[in-house]
Amino acid sequence: MRNWLLAILSLILIIPPLAAQEVEWSVDASVLLNNREGGEDRTTPDQTFFFTRLAPEAGFSLLDGKHVFKGGVVWYQPMIDDLSGYKLLPTLYYRYNGDNGWHMTVGLMPRSLMVERMPRYLWSDSLNYMQPNLRGVMVQHIKPEGFAELAVDWRQLQTDFRREAFTILLNTDWRVAGPLRLGGHLQYSHLAMSRLKSTEEHVNDDLLINPMLSLDLSHRTVLDSLRLSAGAIIAMERDRGINKWEHPAGFLATATARWRWLELDETFYTGQGIMPLYDKQGSLLYQGDPYFNYKTYSRTDLIFHITSNRFVDLTGSLTLHASNETVGFWQQIACRFYIDNSLWKRRHDHDYLKSGHLPSLY
Repeated sequence: MRNWLLAILSLILIIPPLAAQEVEWSVDASVLLNNREGGEDRTTPDQTFFFTRLAPEAGFSLLDGKHVFKGGVVWYQPMIDDLSGYKLLPTLYYRYNGDNGWHMTVGLMPRSLMVERMPRYLWSDSLNYMQPNLRGVMVQHIKPEGFAELAVDWRQLQTDFRREAFTILLNTDWRVAGPLRLGGHLQYSHLAMSRLKSTEEHVNDDLLINPMLSLDLSHRTVLDSLRLSAGAIIAMERDRGINKWEHPAGFLATATARWRWLELDETFYTGQGIMPLYDKQGSLLYQGDPYFNYKTYSRTDLIFHITSNRFVDLTGSLTLHASNETVGFWQQIACRFYIDNSLWKRRHDHDYLKSGHLPSLY
């Protein structure tokens, strides 16, 4: 890993000087303590996550930032007395920032490059903890009135004993008129077979469609932000060994509000369990929170932003999970620190640094 990082730095240094060349760098660091208590929950057992994550990146940009090449590493380290249990993940990507809001990224890229995190029924908290990068291609169209982003995440390469897996995802949200917004999410997850496939292995398909209608009432009330959303989740899933399609569906509603340092997020789902093959395939096929496999589920997050500005977000949160079968309670402390070459140039502008909020990773 050390030799790999030295090779990237050497490449940056030997690039011949160009008129619009600029060194790009960033450091993204986080600490998380999450204590999960779920009673008799069979899908999300009681456990505690306590780890640090360090993700430095370095590279260069050309032609006023139109072409960006960056590389780095993500170091995941559980909080124990030695270095056992650590995980190193490479980051290496090219990003094209085109005209009229078009962007394209290819390689091993941070999920934080997405405009918005995918909802938790598609991306669970544990996925964010353990796999912070997308692996593939992402195309984005970002405008003041909204955005659309399409990505292919190649999750697993086929080997003799490892099954091929990839995910295609679409995330979008646009202002229609006034506070009214229209958007949604789409994800197709494919799980193929290993080369030396066993008799129990079959190709699996999982397609979920979630149109959402929203009201963004931020700056229209005394609150700093307020957004209400509702829509349907429609799924199509099959195990090709049985060759029978499952069609679970349900209703999803979310609400998020923030006033100064206090934030409240609510998610409510009712309908059919949207992961009918979970007991058989688990996280190989599904990357979402298994709580959504219950017929009725509510998640309430009460978040305290202890320190919040453009470069740090320190939070404490209480999360209540309630379904038709079980109740879970999580307590969490999380801190994210982020600095890059742009923020460093404005490090003496205190008003600017205090005027925004760093998005939380968890």
